[in-house]
Amino acid sequence: MSVILTESEAKTLLEKVLKYSKADECEVNLSGEIRGNIRYARNEVSTSGALTNQNLSVQSAFGKKVGVATIDEFDEASLEKVVRRSEELAQLAPENPEYVGLLGPQTYIKSDGYFDSTASVSPDTRAEAVSKSLKLSREQKLVAAGFLEDQKGYTAMMNSKGLFAYYKSTNVNFSLTVRTEDGTGSGYVAKGYSDVNKLDTAAATKIAMQKSLGSKGARALEPGKYTVILEPTAAVVLLENIYFDMDARSADEGRSFFSKPGGKTKLGEKIVDERVTFFSDPTHPELPASSWSGDGLPQEKLMWIDKGVVKNLSYSRYWAKEKGVKPVPFPNNMIMTGGTATLEEMIKSTQRGILVTKLWYIRSVDPQTLLQTGLTRDGTFYIEDGKIKYPIKNFRFNESPIIMLNNLEMLGKTERVVSTESNQNYMVPPMKIREFTFSSLSDAV
Repeated sequence: MSVILTESEAKTLLEKVLKYSKADECEVNLSGEIRGNIRYARNEVSTSGALTNQNLSVQSAFGKKVGVATIDEFDEASLEKVVRRSEELAQLAPENPEYVGLLGPQTYIKSDGYFDSTASVSPDTRAEAVSKSLKLSREQKLVAAGFLEDQKGYTAMMNSKGLFAYYKSTNVNFSLTVRTEDGTGSGYVAKGYSDVNKLDTAAATKIAMQKSLGSKGARALEPGKYTVILEPTAAVVLLENIYFDMDARSADEGRSFFSKPGGKTKLGEKIVDERVTFFSDPTHPELPASSWSGDGLPQEKLMWIDKGVVKNLSYSRYWAKEKGVKPVPFPNNMIMTGGTATLEEMIKSTQRGILVTKLWYIRSVDPQTLLQTGLTRDGTFYIEDGKIKYPIKNFRFNESPIIMLNNLEMLGKTERVVSTESNQNYMVPPMKIREFTFSSLSDAV
């Protein structure tokens, strides 16, 4: 059996599994993926690998008693066995008061995130892409360490009420750190695409090399509040903490930034600068995503924050029923609209400030304000009179992405970016922020 099933093959297999069910309700989830990777360090390829995954998960329910069993074998005996196992577990389970039953058939918009170019990547393709990067770092006597991973896969689900959903996708992520030979300068770059033809490892390597050479001889600057220009790689790790927090239940129960006293929420309130808009859209050409969520709810284009105002929070089917509202699934992608400025124009417009390439080791300090802490890394630069003056030592920061988006000065063009914290891909612009708080110095490069 092929690892990546077509829509009709997935449908046939799921129908076969459902025929074994004796439960009141049954839902079957099916997935398959093939990943390939190449890793290099100290200018030499160190590992090359491939991973194949296939999984079938069966959820059986008797009333509100629910059991789940998973298997990765697909012969007839195994298929029946996994259904029986899920039913046994359901009979043993206590009632789940939050079980809301299965959805019937749904209509999904068409989204296409599968590219043959990425699906046909071979070990040779990976080696060629990485050799272009290594050639450049070796020529400049710089030390490179990187990781390239491509993935093709699908997910499908079917239930006993007639719902069927299927989505096929591809993805490629490339990340690279370049150090100077003495280890005092460091540069970083990360790129992610659905279509591997958009990945230019040589161009990406040149960016990391430039930062590496430019960050040698870093000087210490006093901690304090500064105007900063955050490149998308730096901004995204703060922004995704807003995305992850947009859950109605935690807001209603007083557990999040979106909570208000008396069981109220910030829905409908302006919380950030009016230039800030976040939306999700499974059909976005640069960041395609599945048009259905894990429980089968359709995903559509949806505004989350529109011109600074909270328009939606995510409602599970159970919580929506409790509150008498329509369920809103957690989004499968997130896009922040940008402005028109280039990074160069942002630097030119800055009298005194700091350019930040990357933020890492992000940790929550206060969930109620979304205050985060973390460190700058791999190329931090002081700007004076519209020019990069010199590299500076790294800082620890303490900042809330909400306060940050209220101190917005400029937005650049939005681009696809990989979060170094979650490894997820988003669309984020570079941004210029005033009064960003750096609390102490850090000795890391």
